[in-house]
Amino acid sequence: MSSPAATPIETLCLLRTSALGDVSHVVPLVRTLQQHWPQTALIWIVGKLEHKLVGDIPGVEFIIFDKGKGWQGYAAVRRALGGRRFDALLHMQVALRSNLLSGLIRARRRIGYDRARSRDGHGLFINQRIPARSGEHVLDALGSFVEPLGLKQTEVRWDLPVPEAAREFAEQHLPGTVPTLLVSPCSSHRLRNWQPQRYAAAMDHAAARGWRVVLCGGPSAYEREFGDAILGHVRERPLDLIGKDTLKQLLALLARADLVLTPDSGPMHLANAMGTAVLGLHAASNPHRSGPYSERRWCVDRYDAAARRFRGKPASELRWGTKIEHEGVMDLIAVDDVLERFEAFASLRGDA
Repeated sequence: MSSPAATPIETLCLLRTSALGDVSHVVPLVRTLQQHWPQTALIWIVGKLEHKLVGDIPGVEFIIFDKGKGWQGYAAVRRALGGRRFDALLHMQVALRSNLLSGLIRARRRIGYDRARSRDGHGLFINQRIPARSGEHVLDALGSFVEPLGLKQTEVRWDLPVPEAAREFAEQHLPGTVPTLLVSPCSSHRLRNWQPQRYAAAMDHAAARGWRVVLCGGPSAYEREFGDAILGHVRERPLDLIGKDTLKQLLALLARADLVLTPDSGPMHLANAMGTAVLGLHAASNPHRSGPYSERRWCVDRYDAAARRFRGKPASELRWGTKIEHEGVMDLIAVDDVLERFEAFASLRGDA
């Protein structure tokens, strides 16, 4: 029996509005579609912040969903859709807000998650499901949305556009070839964040080894406060760029860094997409599901220890994707754990 979509379809709507890391995981799917079906019209409904990351990808029409505007945000999407009907919808987000948003999209085929990964009434808004698999990285799960269309994501490619002005910003702040540790300390999930004094200890160690250390973060008051707490503990002050860069400038900074120290967060995945090594801090989340996709050998993995401490069972007995976001869970990661991974990476670079 032939594939249900052995030939290209004309119009395809993608629905994944947030968050930054997950939206970056959709980019390889877009590249797969563009490679195999260059004539297919791609329309991507994406969040307002996330649009700043991906909105300049060629060959894609973007419709912005501003969740901060409440029902007006839904109305704006409805107007932008203009009653269009699509050959297929890839409904790649199961949150209630996204399920309701999908109700505005007219599509003959509505492809969503398998039953095990569905929630908040997701099944009511779809008529096809992706293959039911466990143990997948989030990026692979999103990539599998092309399979009901008769395609297969066999290559993972980002090629996120970075304007020349953003590259100039990064070169201005990080000139030359000094080995650089970029620290992005905050996740939007605050219980995933390491202690400020532990970040400071790791940063001082890198500085003492002759590395340039850069502290990055968004413009929120919380990230500024967290950064100041780190700065209150360091012996050698790093370059402080918290709140001073745009998303595109961050991509350029990440590309110029040698190693990025961060918890499970958007910048973790953006660094990976830019080809930069990541020293990820994992206790609240499973790095095999949501760690840096391309390479996880520099990560500190205390997820199993967290499962045993807070859930009373090994990680292998938890449902795939379980978050262990408990107060103190990140304290399972010691400074020495991070320094060991840093030194292993530095040794590979050939640092004395």
